[in-house]
Amino acid sequence: MSDSLNAAGVELDFSRLELPADLGERYREAIDRATQEMKAVEAGENVNSDEGRQVGHYWLRNPKLAPGDLGTSITQTWQSIDDFARDVFVGRFTNILWIGIGGSGLGPQLLYDSLRVPGVTPNMFFFDNTDPFGFRRTVGDIEQTGGLKSTLTVVVSKSGGTKETANGMKFAKAEYERAGLSFEAHAAAVTQPDSALDKLAGPETADDPKTAGPEWLKRFAIWDWVGGRTSLFSAVGLLPARLLGFDSSAFLAGAREMDDVTRAADLESNPALKLATAWFHVVEHQSLHNMVVLPYCDRISLMSKYLQQLVMESVGKEGKGISVFGNKGSTDQHSYVQQLRDGYNDFFAMFLRVLDPEVDEMEVEPGVTAGDYLMAFQEGTARALTETGRLSMRITVDRFNEHTLGALIGLFERAVGYYGAMLGINSYHQPGVEAGKAAAGELLVAQLAVLKHLPGDAVELAQDDERRKEFAKQLRAEEELKTLTDDFVSDLLKRFAVCGRLTE
Repeated sequence: MSDSLNAAGVELDFSRLELPADLGERYREAIDRATQEMKAVEAGENVNSDEGRQVGHYWLRNPKLAPGDLGTSITQTWQSIDDFARDVFVGRFTNILWIGIGGSGLGPQLLYDSLRVPGVTPNMFFFDNTDPFGFRRTVGDIEQTGGLKSTLTVVVSKSGGTKETANGMKFAKAEYERAGLSFEAHAAAVTQPDSALDKLAGPETADDPKTAGPEWLKRFAIWDWVGGRTSLFSAVGLLPARLLGFDSSAFLAGAREMDDVTRAADLESNPALKLATAWFHVVEHQSLHNMVVLPYCDRISLMSKYLQQLVMESVGKEGKGISVFGNKGSTDQHSYVQQLRDGYNDFFAMFLRVLDPEVDEMEVEPGVTAGDYLMAFQEGTARALTETGRLSMRITVDRFNEHTLGALIGLFERAVGYYGAMLGINSYHQPGVEAGKAAAGELLVAQLAVLKHLPGDAVELAQDDERRKEFAKQLRAEEELKTLTDDFVSDLLKRFAVCGRLTE
């Protein structure tokens, strides 16, 4: 069994994972299940059975594989992105405000942070939460770089009902109007056809009350068979890539090349399948449930955060999963590497490195550059972990660019797909996330009940423990809401008091 594999410019080194020589045979049943499911995914079967959906993110970089007329829809979106960038964006906008959460925000952040060229790339800002302070601070940053007049706002929500995104959109619209500008004349949407956002961003239609007008600059399609965490090769990623001046064709090509090589059933010629099988061995059979991702390159420092969502949201189900942590090397050699080496042995590490920084390197010592130090720290950390029996692996690329990024994302997407199939779970839904949204909705209903019943001396009520408990008890009796617990009502009143939302 080989300790390394190389595909689409990405090298995987498994030598420090201490994988068994009979890895393929040991897990043959699980591997066969995974390869069969991957074939079913790409053939268009409803592999996301819980939601009755196809899983089509691999078609996004190779529309020829898409069933029916879906390939045409994909290429038409590519063309609409090119037309918009050339005819609308260039010459008018120098800033992009991107409003999206989860994969709709994190993927574009990774693109921008890893590929931007300061002074050349347009500025990009993000609303990726529902934090009022974050909204205000970001708008303040935009005001320092040309203001909202030269800012295109892109709102991303597949369903059109994502509350965090809707809140950010409402805040942005208010800010444009406060500046005397039309929000709609500065806005585009990425959403599913006929969604609430699609109708909001479209022209007003007399027979549809959900359309309000005026029409936004553009609407770009995304489909129900594309999950948020695997949407980077849809308009969610290709639109910002094109607007920022990146080579979106190379980005697509890198992922497509990785897809091509990772269809093989042979473990030793399929890096994504081998990566998934390595995870299966280390996590499921050696009980190392934590993966620490250490990118030794500032440009890919967000990769650990990106993988956190991709891996944990996909396979963290039914008592299974991999907990993903990490930041960047060598920074973290001065923080948690101490525990990695000498603390609990409950993890494995995945190092990411880029060999060529593609900038002129000055020598910081005779014959030694800063980049030499970076590589030495990476290898030194790996050796230090090995000395105390900690497992690790390493992924290397020669140079980092659009092609490389596409190949890396393709590698991890397919590894996650294989790994979920090996576990026998559905990697393509997120019931835990939906449960959190539902619970938040119930709490907001309870909050409205509290506001409705506030007495005239609400400030005094918020300061009196016994009165708060009695108030909560009365609310539960009148509103019949189990969510109106003593702790919830007390916490809500305290927050309202701090924020000045209670009256004397």
